[in-house]
Amino acid sequence: MNIEELQTFVDIADAGGISAAALRLGVSKSIVSRRLARLEMELGTQLLTRSTRGTVLTEAGAAFRDYAARVCVEIEVAKETISPDGELRGRLRVAVPISFGPTHFAPVIAEMARRHPLLHIQTSYSDRFVDLIAEGYDCAIRVGYLADSNLIARRIGPIYGRLVASPDYIKTHGQPEKPEELIAHQALMQGTEAWQLTDGGKTITVHPQGRFKADNGVALVAAALAGLGIAYLPDCLTHEHIAAGKLIPLMARHSPPPAGAYIIRPPGQYPARRIRALTEILIEHFNHSPYFAGTQQKTAL
Repeated sequence: MNIEELQTFVDIADAGGISAAALRLGVSKSIVSRRLARLEMELGTQLLTRSTRGTVLTEAGAAFRDYAARVCVEIEVAKETISPDGELRGRLRVAVPISFGPTHFAPVIAEMARRHPLLHIQTSYSDRFVDLIAEGYDCAIRVGYLADSNLIARRIGPIYGRLVASPDYIKTHGQPEKPEELIAHQALMQGTEAWQLTDGGKTITVHPQGRFKADNGVALVAAALAGLGIAYLPDCLTHEHIAAGKLIPLMARHSPPPAGAYIIRPPGQYPARRIRALTEILIEHFNHSPYFAGTQQKTAL
């Protein structure tokens, strides 16, 4: 049985159709269709059925999908284990946040590709929440405070942030000194999030209000530079503007606790060597980057 055909079927099942699977695999729809046809012929049964609602697994296809997925994973692990030169092979699909992914994570992923020339890497940059299992990603890089889930997370480093505003905003609206004073100010937010601040040894939660929201950190930086309000942003997005005097750090006595950057992967006993290698190179990058190591302070983890 051809492993390529098995993997293609798993991608069709998880992506929800041949077109989506072709996009995921980076091949034409005709190639995906031929692989599926050969697999169905070998098994002697129909795995998918097409309807007006799209492609649906047959009863046999639904039962076969989990077995096929396990076989594909085991084959990949076996190939990596017995590889005589230790080279990483196969495909690695990674979801990365767009806020500073292209500027800060993309060079690291490019270095990963340079070190492992037989590895095929596909990276998707988006700030939306990506369903790793349904969309067929091996792992994701996520930044911030993680919500509870059944995914497995490995912390790769701290993310330091602070409250900032432009000199014009401060001149017009004043500078808050205490957490409770933030309620009277315009906040620049991604949604309806709460801000966490420190007060001595305690953590205080503030629910800010504001009329400007964006699901992208770079967009919030632009709004802060335009004097629209106060933003809570990671140092790696604001350090240049602070150094130039275009943004002013606020409430240094109540700085936010550090968040984190994580590698997230679907549940499973052992991560693939590809994911372990990416995790190691990201940790290496965090240890040597002044932007992620904390431009305002350093905390031992």
